[in-house]
Amino acid sequence: MKTDDLISLLAADTAAVPRGAASRQIAIAMAVGVPLAILAMLTTMGTRPDLAQAIGMPMFWMKVLFPAAVACAGFATLTRLARPGVSARTVHWTIAAPIVLLWLMAIASYAGAPPSERAAMVWGQSWRICTLSVLMISAPVFVAAFLALRRLAPTRLVPAGACAGVLSGAAGAAIYAFHCPETALPFMAIWYVAGIAMAAGVGAALGPRLLRW
Repeated sequence: MKTDDLISLLAADTAAVPRGAASRQIAIAMAVGVPLAILAMLTTMGTRPDLAQAIGMPMFWMKVLFPAAVACAGFATLTRLARPGVSARTVHWTIAAPIVLLWLMAIASYAGAPPSERAAMVWGQSWRICTLSVLMISAPVFVAAFLALRRLAPTRLVPAGACAGVLSGAAGAAIYAFHCPETALPFMAIWYVAGIAMAAGVGAALGPRLLRW
């Protein structure tokens, strides 16, 4: 059989991919992964004892909404990276924007605090476990995102894997906030962001291995 005939034969069995298929696949993955991540947090850590009081404090919602914004940006970027030939450059900045804003706020908070309080703002009481806790909680979302990508057609495997890591790490950080007792912006800017960055690094490393067609 000639090459042209083989190509024609293969093309005859193809069908158009439904519009929004990537968004739906990744949304389904999140619908599965996020509840599992919440369950992982509840069963291994539990919520903070003063949660009923904490939800009335602006800083609590900052800890939830910041990673949630990063997760939403990661979702939008990943739906583009999951499709061949679609540029994600125009939405990459939406991932960096909330992180940069958080860092600017954290620097201002640190600079305006008395020197005697600055160390506690950075280290808090749980810096040793924060980053790894975010990474652990993000695992179900990470697995679900990679399984969704394997059903799609990413061609830029390192960015796609890294973006799946950002999405899962940010989701894990938002869920971890319901356990974390820390209230300082510098703590969140360092240790929460480190958890998201670690998940992104794992995703970038695994992308070429697990997402190859």
